[in-house]
Amino acid sequence: MNLPLTIDGKSIGQDYPPYVVAEISANHDGSIEKAKRLIELAKLSGASAVKMQTYTADTITLNSQKPDFLITEGLWKGRTLHELYQEAQTPWAWHKPLFEHARQLGITLFSSPFDTTAIDLLEDLNAPAYKIASFELIDLPLIQYAASTGKPLIMSTGMADAEEIQEAVDAARQAGCRQLALLHCVSGYPAPAQDYNLRTLSDMQQRFGVPIGLSDHTLDNTTAIASVALGACIVEKHFTLDRHAGGPDDSFSLEPEELSALCRGAKTAWEALGRIDYGRKSSEQGNAQFRRSLYFTRAMAAGEQVGPEDIRSVRPGFGLPPKWLPKLLGQRLARTADAHEPVSHSHFSCVSGA
Repeated sequence: MNLPLTIDGKSIGQDYPPYVVAEISANHDGSIEKAKRLIELAKLSGASAVKMQTYTADTITLNSQKPDFLITEGLWKGRTLHELYQEAQTPWAWHKPLFEHARQLGITLFSSPFDTTAIDLLEDLNAPAYKIASFELIDLPLIQYAASTGKPLIMSTGMADAEEIQEAVDAARQAGCRQLALLHCVSGYPAPAQDYNLRTLSDMQQRFGVPIGLSDHTLDNTTAIASVALGACIVEKHFTLDRHAGGPDDSFSLEPEELSALCRGAKTAWEALGRIDYGRKSSEQGNAQFRRSLYFTRAMAAGEQVGPEDIRSVRPGFGLPPKWLPKLLGQRLARTADAHEPVSHSHFSCVSGA
């Protein structure tokens, strides 16, 4: 059963507008003022929450020059893991002022912890939820430690197969997690839209029985908005002030106007889903008069027999529906009819209004 989550007092699920998460990641570029500005602009853009990442270079990797620790391809080619994370980290001393800043602005802030000491820090700050990054989904002890806090837990599934996702879900449940969501994800930076296979979303929801969403690394909003139509109730995108600023994650992040467009588009897609409804919609009421209906083409006296040229299906729609035409042909009028008068039940004794 896909029970909704509640993070910081806001319900998340298919019955609620999409929960849009603006991921700051490394896009503060080493400036706490820039990090604060990102939080402010996320709030102004309409995002539901801002997410950061909690690690140091030493808690996430080893300071090694060995080949295992060298990035050989992709966006960060030529750097060691330690060098990359040393640049990208959000200093732990920033966390308290950033959480306070978000609370003052009235926007939710939470984080992805990458080890147990990060969770301890975030617990001291009363973080309202935790996000497990795709690369950490196979770290079951980390998942269990986060789940043991009793906070809502969101897990990204990039690179994981169905068995690994099930193991992560089981680990979270066994450690006491009662509010869990999964984000379909492709861990490419950036990732092409054709890699996303969004039909996976509905299968993921049925298979794992939790609310689902999308962690989107494509370069525009199309994939993220489309995911809402397939059941995504959480949408996460990286967020920056300037895509061309040169930071580690800037190049595949949304700028403020694009984040605003995502928030609007995701909500519109959700509203358009609505419910199963074959009835006439409010926006259609005024146009019903322009449907086709039956009209007399000439004046006719009571008792005259109606022929094929005497009644036509035309616009507007104030007469009987065209489906009555075969039954009326050959019938005699119960009363007179004017030329261009709408055909009604009262014109025929053989036709009831029922």
